[in-house]
Amino acid sequence: MSSATPVEGSARRKDIRNVAIVAHVDHGKTTLVDAMLWQSGVFRENEDVDIRVMDSDDLEREKGITILAKNTAVHYTTPEGEDVVINIIDTPGHADFGGEVERGLSMVDGVVLLVDASEGPLPQTRFVLRKALAAKLPVILVINKVDRPDSRIAEVVDDTYELFMDLDADESQIEFPIVYACARDGKASLERPDNGSVPANDNLVPFFSTLLDTIPAPEYVPDSPLQAHVTNLDASPFLGRLALCRIKQGEIHKGQQVAWIRTDGTTQQVKITELLKTDGLERKSADKAGAGDIVAIAGISDIMIGETLADLNDPRPLPLIQVDEPAISMTIGTNTSPLVGKVKGAKVTARLVKDRLDKELVGNVSLRVLPTERPDTWEVQGRGELALAILVEQMRREGFEITVGKPQVVSRTIDGKVHEPVERLTVDAPEDYLGAITQLLSVRKGRMENMVNHGTGWIRMDWLVPSRGLIGFRTEFLTETRGTGIAHHVFEKFEPWFGDLRTRPNGALVADRAGQAMTYAMFSLQERGVLFVEPGTEVYEGMVVGENSRADDMDVNITKEKKLTNMRSATGDELERLVPPRHLSLEQALEFCREDECVEVTPDAVRIRKVVLDHKERGRMAASKKRQSS
Repeated sequence: MSSATPVEGSARRKDIRNVAIVAHVDHGKTTLVDAMLWQSGVFRENEDVDIRVMDSDDLEREKGITILAKNTAVHYTTPEGEDVVINIIDTPGHADFGGEVERGLSMVDGVVLLVDASEGPLPQTRFVLRKALAAKLPVILVINKVDRPDSRIAEVVDDTYELFMDLDADESQIEFPIVYACARDGKASLERPDNGSVPANDNLVPFFSTLLDTIPAPEYVPDSPLQAHVTNLDASPFLGRLALCRIKQGEIHKGQQVAWIRTDGTTQQVKITELLKTDGLERKSADKAGAGDIVAIAGISDIMIGETLADLNDPRPLPLIQVDEPAISMTIGTNTSPLVGKVKGAKVTARLVKDRLDKELVGNVSLRVLPTERPDTWEVQGRGELALAILVEQMRREGFEITVGKPQVVSRTIDGKVHEPVERLTVDAPEDYLGAITQLLSVRKGRMENMVNHGTGWIRMDWLVPSRGLIGFRTEFLTETRGTGIAHHVFEKFEPWFGDLRTRPNGALVADRAGQAMTYAMFSLQERGVLFVEPGTEVYEGMVVGENSRADDMDVNITKEKKLTNMRSATGDELERLVPPRHLSLEQALEFCREDECVEVTPDAVRIRKVVLDHKERGRMAASKKRQSS
């Protein structure tokens, strides 16, 4: 039921609005929240505040994206003098963190859809808007970055209307208000500015007014028993686990005894030891909270997302939070390489790895951890390879040594046939690279849905591509477009299995013995392909030290030293002519992997290795496989 449709006998809390800000990556969500915080007086004028203050996690700041849904609250005084608390949920813009988006939307009564004035609606815009429309939430469209010199405001508004129609929005949802903003400067206007110019207003007042007029106040039924939905979890060094709740009905008091309704339907009596409300970026203790409030509750150590806190005498559970099925999986296990345990203080045991994965399940509803045939390895399923790579990166920074397998797709059987996930891919690139991009995606069984040339020398293409085909695509795409192309993708649907896809075109250079990488050997090997290691790097048999220029793998001796003689080399020191190695990030290493390879992740290194380290054993397995196929 729409939150805008009143229930008979219900009332509304006019002093609260709960709203989520949703958008594609890098369209300015977090910057807009910053401006709202400043203009509502949360910060003192001389206070030193980081930009993108809501992106508090180190990885969020490094990657420039929002990973975790977070909430803040601003106090806004209307022109009539009424004080309204606006609870803002800043959601991720990347579909790989869709579980965070779905949780965020379950807490709010409306959404602010942010769209870049130049780029327009992109795949992640479609993803988050589809979720908002399915929840029957009213939408405010904010066209951000109108001051960009390449902005095309009128076309972007038309594209957004088309997106609403494409997603089957009803009449009430299509009649959305439009605000034109420059979030970086904290300016907004209801009048459409010229392309590339700043809104005439010097503040966000038009945006605040539109928000209060469009987003309905929280609805509740007076004298109803308590119902509070756990939508997120946090932790405090003093209070332990905190349950972030949206109170649907009734009131909750500090020290109150309530019924805790678990996901399995069982009920337990618990005490609310602490009640916290968000004010700006801080949580402050409160004595009570009512319907519509978003609060943090302490005192329940094992509470999970989706569970309900209810009245002790009349416990009524709320529906569980539903999230999309995982599309990508990979194995995570203990480090089994010869270099295991070299980092002092590293966490290397299977018990520690399993405990860390179980801990991740507590707060990540879109993740699944399944057992495998090996007791020290688990299959982890998630929305996309970025979400899984973020988990691995977090574990690496926490001191874990793990082995990560090549990402695979999660297939399902529909009507007796195997189906696989298909992604909608949007590519922006200079038109000179049209042929190269088309060839790249065609061999990955992609189908072009649409192509637009804006007349600026750039083209935009929409493709439907199997998720398998996009594993390892980004690196090749950036190479083919000389780093100028932009690609975004989002899950679209399941389709029948596409058959065999072309994997990585080049083979690997694999070390055939343990030792240190030597300059003398590397000078000869760089003619064979691209090296991944520097001189002096410790290597072991089966470790991938480079990419071969040909399709087959090649076992190489990278530890070969130059024999000392009393004759000086006429060519001088080879070090001066050594091509710098290509250093792979964690995401690039996962993309590079083939079926018979995996990634060794330690606190100080990311290495690619063969699953079977012994090169003789790999040769026997390859010969056996060849005989079977023939």
